[in-house]
Amino acid sequence: MSFTVYLAGEIHSDWRDRIAEGVHSRGLDVDLLSPVTEHADSDNCGEAILGKQPDTFSRDQAAAGINAIRTRAAICTADLVIVRFGEKYRQWNAAFDAGIAVASGIPIVTLHPEDFDHALKEVDVAAQAVCRTPEQVVEILDYVLSGQLRTDQPSK
Repeated sequence: MSFTVYLAGEIHSDWRDRIAEGVHSRGLDVDLLSPVTEHADSDNCGEAILGKQPDTFSRDQAAAGINAIRTRAAICTADLVIVRFGEKYRQWNAAFDAGIAVASGIPIVTLHPEDFDHALKEVDVAAQAVCRTPEQVVEILDYVLSGQLRTDQPSK
């Protein structure tokens, strides 16, 4: 069994790398997709491609529209969406991505600190699992793909 997994959410920490390393080290057949994680590219693509915009709102709209093409296409091809809510910034886009996935019938797993439980209760109730660490995400992927609970792997 193989999976395509979209990694939605914050771009300021190494959580994607930790999941990729775990997937690789366990030899899981997982294709990981993500949004553009280079913040400057994501913010500037609208003007870089479509030309100078008249104001900040229009600049943000142009970039968001172009980035949404990648995001929606990736979510719709995914078997699972991991939605990471980080501690430093509010990720409204991550909540939106979760909503797109749920509305499209694609399962989600949320990844966030315990402090966010109350604020994210509506998102978490739609999730198939709520993880605290990227390593827990890898354990879920391993279990789902192999159909075996690997007791030799310590829980994180």
